[in-house]
Amino acid sequence: MFDRSIKIAPSILAADFANFGAECRAIEAQGADWVHVDVMDGHFVPNLTFGPAMCAALRPHIKGVMDVHLMISPVDVYLEAYAKAGADIITAHVEAGPHIHRTLQAIRGFGKKAGVALNPGTPVEAVAELMDMVDLVCVMTVNPGFGGQSFLESQLAKIARLREMIGDRPVHIEIDGGITVATAPLVAKVGADVLVAGSAVFKGGSADWPEPYGTNIRLIRAAAEAALG
Repeated sequence: MFDRSIKIAPSILAADFANFGAECRAIEAQGADWVHVDVMDGHFVPNLTFGPAMCAALRPHIKGVMDVHLMISPVDVYLEAYAKAGADIITAHVEAGPHIHRTLQAIRGFGKKAGVALNPGTPVEAVAELMDMVDLVCVMTVNPGFGGQSFLESQLAKIARLREMIGDRPVHIEIDGGITVATAPLVAKVGADVLVAGSAVFKGGSADWPEPYGTNIRLIRAAAEAALG
Protein backbone atom coordinates (compact mmCIF):
# COMPACT_ATOMS: atom_id res chain seq x y z
CA MET A 1 0.00 0.00 0.00
CA PHE A 2 1.52 3.31 -1.10
CA ASP A 3 1.71 6.15 1.39
CA ARG A 4 3.44 9.49 1.57
CA SER A 5 4.25 9.39 5.27
CA ILE A 6 7.79 10.47 6.10
CA LYS A 7 10.25 7.60 5.85
CA ILE A 8 13.81 7.70 7.19
CA ALA A 9 16.37 5.70 5.20
CA PRO A 10 19.76 5.67 6.95
CA SER A 11 22.69 5.38 4.57
CA ILE A 12 25.07 2.64 5.65
CA LEU A 13 27.87 4.66 4.04
CA ALA A 14 28.06 6.32 7.48
CA ALA A 15 27.96 3.05 9.44
CA ASP A 16 30.82 1.00 10.88
CA PHE A 17 32.24 -0.79 7.85
CA ALA A 18 33.55 -3.63 10.04
CA ASN A 19 30.12 -4.30 11.54
CA PHE A 20 27.53 -3.83 8.79
CA GLY A 21 25.19 -6.65 9.73
CA ALA A 22 24.84 -5.46 13.30
CA GLU A 23 24.50 -1.86 12.15
CA CYS A 24 21.60 -2.75 9.82
CA ARG A 25 19.83 -4.64 12.59
CA ALA A 26 20.43 -1.75 14.99
CA ILE A 27 19.00 1.02 12.79
CA GLU A 28 15.89 -1.02 11.98
CA ALA A 29 15.34 -1.80 15.66
CA GLN A 30 15.68 1.94 16.36
CA GLY A 31 13.00 2.95 13.87
CA ALA A 32 14.56 3.15 10.40
CA ASP A 33 11.97 2.60 7.67
CA TRP A 34 14.38 1.65 4.87
CA VAL A 35 18.09 0.80 4.69
CA HIS A 36 19.84 2.83 1.98
CA VAL A 37 22.87 1.31 0.24
CA ASP A 38 25.01 3.75 -1.74
CA VAL A 39 26.83 1.89 -4.51
CA MET A 40 29.73 3.86 -6.03
CA ASP A 41 32.15 2.76 -8.74
CA GLY A 42 35.08 5.22 -8.68
CA HIS A 43 34.14 6.19 -12.24
CA PHE A 44 30.67 7.76 -12.30
CA VAL A 45 31.42 9.16 -8.82
CA PRO A 46 34.79 9.61 -7.09
CA ASN A 47 34.52 6.83 -4.52
CA LEU A 48 34.29 3.03 -4.30
CA THR A 49 31.81 1.26 -2.06
CA PHE A 50 29.68 -1.88 -2.29
CA GLY A 51 29.38 -4.62 -4.87
CA PRO A 52 26.53 -7.12 -5.27
CA ALA A 53 28.23 -9.61 -2.94
CA MET A 54 28.13 -7.07 -0.10
CA CYS A 55 24.44 -6.42 -0.73
CA ALA A 56 23.74 -10.15 -0.69
CA ALA A 57 25.60 -10.44 2.61
CA LEU A 58 23.56 -7.59 4.10
CA ARG A 59 20.18 -8.90 2.95
CA PRO A 60 19.65 -11.42 5.81
CA HIS A 61 20.24 -8.61 8.32
CA ILE A 62 17.56 -6.33 6.83
CA LYS A 63 13.91 -7.14 7.60
CA GLY A 64 12.41 -4.19 5.75
CA VAL A 65 13.19 -2.35 2.53
CA MET A 66 16.68 -2.56 1.03
CA ASP A 67 17.02 0.61 -1.04
CA VAL A 68 19.98 0.27 -3.44
CA HIS A 69 21.20 3.47 -5.11
CA LEU A 70 23.50 2.72 -8.05
CA MET A 71 25.93 5.57 -8.67
CA ILE A 72 27.67 3.59 -11.38
CA SER A 73 28.18 3.73 -15.13
CA PRO A 74 27.58 1.59 -17.09
CA VAL A 75 24.64 0.46 -14.99
CA ASP A 76 22.59 -1.98 -17.07
CA VAL A 77 25.10 -4.83 -16.91
CA TYR A 78 24.90 -4.89 -13.09
CA LEU A 79 21.14 -4.67 -12.60
CA GLU A 80 20.53 -8.42 -12.50
CA ALA A 81 23.32 -8.94 -9.95
CA TYR A 82 21.87 -6.35 -7.56
CA ALA A 83 18.36 -7.74 -8.10
CA LYS A 84 19.59 -11.23 -7.22
CA ALA A 85 21.42 -9.77 -4.20
CA GLY A 86 18.05 -8.87 -2.70
CA ALA A 87 17.48 -5.20 -3.45
CA ASP A 88 13.84 -4.16 -3.09
CA ILE A 89 14.33 -0.85 -4.89
CA ILE A 90 17.05 -0.23 -7.48
CA THR A 91 17.73 3.38 -8.41
CA ALA A 92 19.82 4.34 -11.43
CA HIS A 93 20.99 7.81 -12.43
CA VAL A 94 19.49 9.48 -15.46
CA GLU A 95 23.04 10.70 -16.25
CA ALA A 96 24.63 7.21 -16.10
CA GLY A 97 23.78 6.09 -19.62
CA PRO A 98 22.00 6.95 -22.87
CA HIS A 99 18.93 4.74 -22.34
CA ILE A 100 17.41 5.33 -18.90
CA HIS A 101 14.00 4.16 -20.20
CA ARG A 102 15.53 0.76 -21.03
CA THR A 103 17.26 0.66 -17.64
CA LEU A 104 14.00 1.22 -15.79
CA GLN A 105 12.26 -1.43 -17.92
CA ALA A 106 15.02 -3.88 -16.96
CA ILE A 107 14.73 -3.13 -13.23
CA ARG A 108 11.00 -3.80 -13.31
CA GLY A 109 11.63 -6.85 -15.45
CA PHE A 110 13.65 -8.28 -12.59
CA GLY A 111 10.65 -7.78 -10.32
CA LYS A 112 12.05 -4.81 -8.43
CA LYS A 113 10.78 -1.32 -7.80
CA ALA A 114 12.49 1.18 -10.08
CA GLY A 115 14.02 4.48 -9.08
CA VAL A 116 15.68 7.25 -11.07
CA ALA A 117 18.14 9.74 -9.57
CA LEU A 118 19.03 13.30 -10.56
CA ASN A 119 22.34 15.01 -9.87
CA PRO A 120 22.24 18.65 -8.71
CA GLY A 121 23.11 19.98 -12.17
CA THR A 122 20.40 17.97 -13.94
CA PRO A 123 17.02 19.64 -14.48
CA VAL A 124 13.88 17.88 -13.32
CA GLU A 125 12.62 17.89 -16.91
CA ALA A 126 15.09 15.07 -17.61
CA VAL A 127 12.64 12.65 -15.96
CA ALA A 128 9.41 14.16 -17.29
CA GLU A 129 8.81 11.26 -19.69
CA LEU A 130 9.52 8.61 -17.03
CA MET A 131 6.83 9.33 -14.46
CA ASP A 132 4.78 6.25 -15.32
CA MET A 133 7.84 3.97 -15.23
CA VAL A 134 9.20 4.76 -11.79
CA ASP A 135 8.31 4.06 -8.19
CA LEU A 136 10.77 6.62 -6.83
CA VAL A 137 12.66 9.73 -7.91
CA CYS A 138 15.81 10.50 -5.94
CA VAL A 139 16.93 14.13 -5.90
CA MET A 140 20.59 14.52 -4.99
CA THR A 141 21.01 17.50 -2.67
CA VAL A 142 24.79 17.12 -2.70
CA ASN A 143 27.11 16.12 -5.51
CA PRO A 144 27.30 12.33 -5.24
CA GLY A 145 30.43 10.51 -4.16
CA PHE A 146 30.98 11.25 -0.50
CA GLY A 147 28.98 11.43 2.72
CA GLY A 148 28.96 14.36 5.09
CA GLN A 149 28.53 17.14 2.51
CA SER A 150 26.49 20.28 2.99
CA PHE A 151 22.91 20.44 1.72
CA LEU A 152 22.33 22.38 -1.50
CA GLU A 153 19.29 24.61 -0.98
CA SER A 154 19.22 25.32 -4.71
CA GLN A 155 17.56 21.91 -5.11
CA LEU A 156 14.41 22.83 -3.18
CA ALA A 157 12.75 24.42 -6.22
CA LYS A 158 13.53 21.24 -8.19
CA ILE A 159 11.83 19.10 -5.55
CA ALA A 160 8.75 21.34 -5.64
CA ARG A 161 8.55 21.09 -9.44
CA LEU A 162 8.96 17.33 -9.23
CA ARG A 163 6.09 17.07 -6.76
CA GLU A 164 3.84 18.91 -9.22
CA MET A 165 5.01 16.67 -12.04
CA ILE A 166 4.20 13.48 -10.09
CA GLY A 167 0.67 14.60 -9.25
CA ASP A 168 -1.34 11.73 -7.81
CA ARG A 169 0.94 8.97 -9.11
CA PRO A 170 2.26 6.51 -6.48
CA VAL A 171 5.85 7.77 -6.78
CA HIS A 172 8.09 8.52 -3.82
CA ILE A 173 10.36 11.57 -3.73
CA GLU A 174 13.60 10.60 -2.04
CA ILE A 175 16.22 13.12 -0.95
CA ASP A 176 19.84 12.07 -0.67
CA GLY A 177 22.48 14.41 0.72
CA GLY A 178 22.92 16.66 3.71
CA ILE A 179 19.71 15.65 5.51
CA THR A 180 19.70 16.79 9.15
CA VAL A 181 17.14 17.99 11.67
CA ALA A 182 17.60 21.46 10.12
CA THR A 183 17.17 20.45 6.47
CA ALA A 184 14.51 17.72 6.82
CA PRO A 185 11.67 20.27 7.20
CA LEU A 186 12.80 22.13 4.07
CA VAL A 187 12.49 19.09 1.82
CA ALA A 188 9.34 17.71 3.48
CA LYS A 189 7.57 21.03 2.98
CA VAL A 190 8.12 20.92 -0.79
CA GLY A 191 7.04 17.31 -1.23
CA ALA A 192 9.74 14.82 -0.22
CA ASP A 193 8.70 11.72 1.72
CA VAL A 194 11.85 9.54 1.87
CA LEU A 195 14.82 11.11 3.61
CA VAL A 196 18.24 9.50 3.30
CA ALA A 197 20.48 10.43 6.21
CA GLY A 198 23.97 9.16 6.95
CA SER A 199 26.04 10.90 9.58
CA ALA A 200 22.92 12.58 11.00
CA VAL A 201 21.60 9.13 11.99
CA PHE A 202 24.81 7.34 12.94
CA LYS A 203 26.48 10.12 14.94
CA GLY A 204 26.94 9.43 18.62
CA GLY A 205 26.06 5.75 18.60
CA SER A 206 27.28 2.30 17.65
CA ALA A 207 25.85 -1.15 17.01
CA ASP A 208 26.58 -1.93 20.67
CA TRP A 209 24.97 1.32 21.83
CA PRO A 210 22.28 2.07 19.26
CA GLU A 211 19.99 4.28 21.33
CA PRO A 212 21.46 7.48 19.81
CA TYR A 213 20.45 6.14 16.38
CA GLY A 214 16.85 5.99 17.56
CA THR A 215 17.01 9.48 19.00
CA ASN A 216 18.47 10.85 15.77
CA ILE A 217 15.84 9.11 13.63
CA ARG A 218 12.98 10.38 15.79
CA LEU A 219 14.30 13.94 15.72
CA ILE A 220 14.68 13.97 11.93
CA ARG A 221 11.23 12.44 11.45
CA ALA A 222 9.59 14.86 13.90
CA ALA A 223 11.23 17.87 12.24
CA ALA A 224 10.01 16.77 8.82
CA GLU A 225 6.48 15.97 10.01
CA ALA A 226 6.23 19.31 11.81
CA ALA A 227 6.80 21.07 8.48
CA LEU A 228 3.73 19.33 7.09
CA GLY A 229 1.47 20.87 9.73
